[in-house]
Amino acid sequence: MSPRVLVTGAAGQIGAELVPLLRSKYGRDNVVAGLHRAPGNPALKDGPSVTLDVGDPSALTQVVDSHGIDTIYHLAALLSATGEKNPQLAWQVNMDGLRNVLEVSRSKKLSGVFWPSSIAVYGPDAPRAMAPQAAPLNPTTMYGVTKVSGELLCNYYFLKYGLDVRILRYPGLISSEALPGGGTTDYAVEIFYEALKRRAYTCFLREDTVLPMMYMPDALDGTVKLMEADAGRVPRHMGYNLAAISFSAGEIAAEIKKHISDFHVDYAPESTERRF
Repeated sequence: MSPRVLVTGAAGQIGAELVPLLRSKYGRDNVVAGLHRAPGNPALKDGPSVTLDVGDPSALTQVVDSHGIDTIYHLAALLSATGEKNPQLAWQVNMDGLRNVLEVSRSKKLSGVFWPSSIAVYGPDAPRAMAPQAAPLNPTTMYGVTKVSGELLCNYYFLKYGLDVRILRYPGLISSEALPGGGTTDYAVEIFYEALKRRAYTCFLREDTVLPMMYMPDALDGTVKLMEADAGRVPRHMGYNLAAISFSAGEIAAEIKKHISDFHVDYAPESTERRF
């Protein structure tokens, strides 16, 4: 039997592509898009959707009950750069929303929850390459703090209540289906739009700043495989590192310039305390 899935934050960068993928696997009527705003992606309209604020537990409970939901992919969050502009709101949205999803999932005895963590859990003392699962988690942004706190909370719900919560620590995700959403690594998406529109881009990173990245379809493939794996093969209920490639801001600019010869980038690095 196919799962009955709710995807919160469905209009965001990940949700805009995850919802159509899940509908192709499980059937369009079995995947509900939870939207905080109107969907920009027409594909989200090809199936059930609800307007949902995850900060409202009663509304979340009503959606789970009315649609017979047994699995939640909880993607609704404020991202890193946006969160640094309003850290109090980032904590409220990211942590209160997650707590509500976990509590409703516990009380309704749902089969499973997916929650995305991030490389933002790491701070300046983390290894620069091949970071192990047990590397120190000392973030210097509110977004990173909410990701570490969220991992601990998810693990608590597994240990205390047996709730099957599964987590991937995403690198930067490169997508052609959704506009940049305020994440630090979103420059690698935004730069393409600006190259086509203005032939110029002001990058908030140094030219030699290297960040880990992944193509969105690969990230989604890993996400679905993790959620479909037998529980016995998923012993860890804090984040699994998910890795692909790394490149610098200057390297991606050079590749674009091969196709748009008059493309120009200005590098105006912002405070690393605010961005990372």
